[in-house]
Amino acid sequence: MPRFARPAALALAVATLTLSGCGAQVTSSQGKEGGSRAADGHYPVTVENCGEKKTYDAAPRRVVTNDVGITEIMFALGLEDHMAGYVMPDDKGDLTSVPWKDGYGRTTWLSKERINKELVLDARADLVFAGWNYGFSEGEGFTPEALRRVGVDSYLLSESCRNGQGKARGVMAPLDALYTDLRNLGRVFDVEGRAETLIASFRKEVAAAQAKAPKGADRPRVFLYDDGQDKPLTSGAYAGPHDIITKAGGDHIMKDLKDSWTTVGWETVVARDPEVIVINNYGDTTAEQKRTFLRSYKPLANVSAVRNDRIVVLDYVDLVESPRNPAAISSLAAELRNVGS
Repeated sequence: MPRFARPAALALAVATLTLSGCGAQVTSSQGKEGGSRAADGHYPVTVENCGEKKTYDAAPRRVVTNDVGITEIMFALGLEDHMAGYVMPDDKGDLTSVPWKDGYGRTTWLSKERINKELVLDARADLVFAGWNYGFSEGEGFTPEALRRVGVDSYLLSESCRNGQGKARGVMAPLDALYTDLRNLGRVFDVEGRAETLIASFRKEVAAAQAKAPKGADRPRVFLYDDGQDKPLTSGAYAGPHDIITKAGGDHIMKDLKDSWTTVGWETVVARDPEVIVINNYGDTTAEQKRTFLRSYKPLANVSAVRNDRIVVLDYVDLVESPRNPAAISSLAAELRNVGS
């Protein structure tokens, strides 16, 4: 388990869980990759997460995840048996057609509301996998430090790492963030082989998409539209859409924003004249409603993407850090090949 002190009551609950879960149940996901964790010398392991080094003496057993991309990272690694459950609203698209759809049936949907400390304690969690603005927020009083005070560890989504410029997020390229989390969690849960196999398959899929993607002067200018009418919420260089757009053969018009998800002015969008707009599909405002707004908003009337009706829709989970990112690159690359044809 992570090396930190627990309050007595929670420590007793964890100790009871440890005793009742000993034997094969403790290492239920292991055995697919080798012998006993106690015998093979894997632990302790130390990983670096958002600049902090964390040491684990054993794999966490009751992980609570927040949001769909984070949850599917766990599923892609085959770690359902190490989860107490997941938290996310029911606006995150189809959950039945992904390769790891069985994970949803094997774990508990703890809440469709915001994650909070009480929910985590009720789930007897030993680790929360979330991120800044992916559950963690000082304004909500739900932070890694607040959890640490009640004896629960945290792992931060690497896309959400803060870079020291206020609350700006992003310390590495978006796909590197995905691969970093897969490797780190592979070590923490002793499934490194599984993690490396995933990374290799994702790299192969991305390379295949890039080989067919537009290049040079043929790269269309692309804008990611998340939501908002007065000011659009979009993605900068450190959010998933940056790598999805650029590796699919697009020129991301907000690549100079050294942040992940942030707002800009419509005047900037108009000045950069995107030839394609990608809509982030989630939330109370449907993709069709967003499309209707973009088409009817007068300042955008002469923007190339609106004038030529080149508006593409991708789901939220395609665009935030998740194991669906490589497939999103392939899908968008096919769309961008048609621009100008």
